[in-house]
Amino acid sequence: MSDFDRNIAAARTGYRTDQVAIDAGLRAYMIRVYNYMASGVALTGLVAWFAYQAAGGSAIAISGHSITGLTGFGQAIFSGPLMWVLILAPLGLVMLLSFGINRLSASTALTVFFVYAGLLGLSLASIFLVYTGASITRVFFISAATFGAMSLYGYTTKRDLTAVGSFMFMGLIGIVIASVVNIFLQSSGLYWVISVLGVLVFVGLTAYDTQNINEMYDVNDDGTIAGRKAVMGALRLYLDFINLFLMLLRIFGDRR
Repeated sequence: MSDFDRNIAAARTGYRTDQVAIDAGLRAYMIRVYNYMASGVALTGLVAWFAYQAAGGSAIAISGHSITGLTGFGQAIFSGPLMWVLILAPLGLVMLLSFGINRLSASTALTVFFVYAGLLGLSLASIFLVYTGASITRVFFISAATFGAMSLYGYTTKRDLTAVGSFMFMGLIGIVIASVVNIFLQSSGLYWVISVLGVLVFVGLTAYDTQNINEMYDVNDDGTIAGRKAVMGALRLYLDFINLFLMLLRIFGDRR
């Protein structure tokens, strides 16, 4: 009887040990994802700020549709051919990561991610032309708090968010279509509706993506596969945060 008890105790101890190892590995994996994502956001913000300063900073003045005080660099990134490169290059890098991730090493994938974050920072320097620095800072912290709360929910909830993710993805497609249509309509009402719906969509996607990234973890993954998954997870959360920030900025940002 005592031997039977010891065998049961050993089995339970082994189970607990394995589960602790899995939990520790999952935490390390998620911390890695969040660190990559946060580093990408920080890089984007710094590049955007320094690009704005190099473009003219406080010397820039906006009157109607005309911008004065731009340096040569500012004219290149805000109105020259380089502007189109900055718009298209990040899209190309996202496609490279999304469709070519299995052919990249973990270190190369991470490098591409940071190059993407830096290029997007150059593109986002234009928000300093439109909104005040104080409102950009305020909305950033609102976005960070909202993102953090929803990501924590996605990480801890036992509810399956697959249906939520599918619904939000359909909403994202609708937002893209409506945004293209509004380029021609120039409707302020539709612009506001798109912004509000965009906030709801990216709030939902933050929770869904976090849960999905969590479920992608496999204790048997080798270093390369785990590294690729961490980069792709960071990219998804990075895009959720950036788009949530931009949508909130359109609603709450104070225009210059």
